[in-house]
Amino acid sequence: MSQSSIEARRHVQVLPERVGAVAGSEFPGHYPGEDHSWNLEKFKKNLVTSVQRLTPSTIEFDLVGVDASIANALRRVMIAEVPTVAIEEIYVWNNTSIMQDEVLCHRVGLVPLKIDPRSLKYRPSAHAQPHETDTIVFDLQVRCDKIPGVDPKIEKDPKKLYYDSNVYTGMMKWQPSGDQGKKYKGKAPKPVDEDILLVKLRPGQQVDLHCFARKGVGADHAKFSPVATASYRLLPHIILRGPIPLEHQEKFQKCFPPGVIELKKDEQGEQQVVVANPRKDTVSREVLRHPEFQDLVQLARIRDHFIFSVESVGQYQPGELVPEAIKILLHKIKAVEDGLDKLFSNEGQAA
Repeated sequence: MSQSSIEARRHVQVLPERVGAVAGSEFPGHYPGEDHSWNLEKFKKNLVTSVQRLTPSTIEFDLVGVDASIANALRRVMIAEVPTVAIEEIYVWNNTSIMQDEVLCHRVGLVPLKIDPRSLKYRPSAHAQPHETDTIVFDLQVRCDKIPGVDPKIEKDPKKLYYDSNVYTGMMKWQPSGDQGKKYKGKAPKPVDEDILLVKLRPGQQVDLHCFARKGVGADHAKFSPVATASYRLLPHIILRGPIPLEHQEKFQKCFPPGVIELKKDEQGEQQVVVANPRKDTVSREVLRHPEFQDLVQLARIRDHFIFSVESVGQYQPGELVPEAIKILLHKIKAVEDGLDKLFSNEGQAA
């Protein structure tokens, strides 16, 4: 089979009104009359991972050479199964603010905490007593009072009129238990962001909360999810079927986001249309609306080239999220292998 035919299999067609060739075959990666048996060396050769952008809170990377089921499994594990620590139980000793107890507790429970979940164990059961190995305790005790000597008829800013008129996450204080003071020396548990507004108070109002943080996963509650967003898209692919006439080149360029198409001179000095950076394309299909470009351009996406965008909430560094998700996937695969081995061994004994 020609290389062009093999390459065409990787394309998901982007047509004016629909998407074509969504499924390459009935079984991903397998085609009738051809040998597609598993080959580790071939898989390793085709597998490519490349980090495109890394910031303190986000990572963008390419994953090439795998089926969509693998890419989606990685995405879902990052969202729902990589563990974090969040506040699970709250004792409200006092709350005279305008906010109801349950609403305030819900807001506190959603606060992301800067705690390495690998340092804690899971709680043995839902009714187990708190222990230093599975629970982190925070106290939130704030009272609002007037600042003496400030005339409220002149000054209108609450921050200048009252002490602690706003309750922020930075006011949550960690209460070490057992050997936790030694265990977390230099990296005390705290909220990821200390300026999240929880509630507003006025003179005489106060909140007094006793909070228990535990280890959990996003599949149980969204507050445990370590990612704000985890998504992927297929790499856009723009195929020029022929030269674009000079009088239409600028119009053709404007059909795509800036940076996707460039106009460059060839060896003969004639201006030509060049696909510079297809990653920037949003696949808007704008170019397919114009009859003058019909049969001159074809839009597609690369079936096995996934562009991942992941934003960490703050419990993990962005570069740690993918390895943690892969560890969990490997653990799941090992569990399936062990289950199959046990099943086959039982069948053999029965026979």
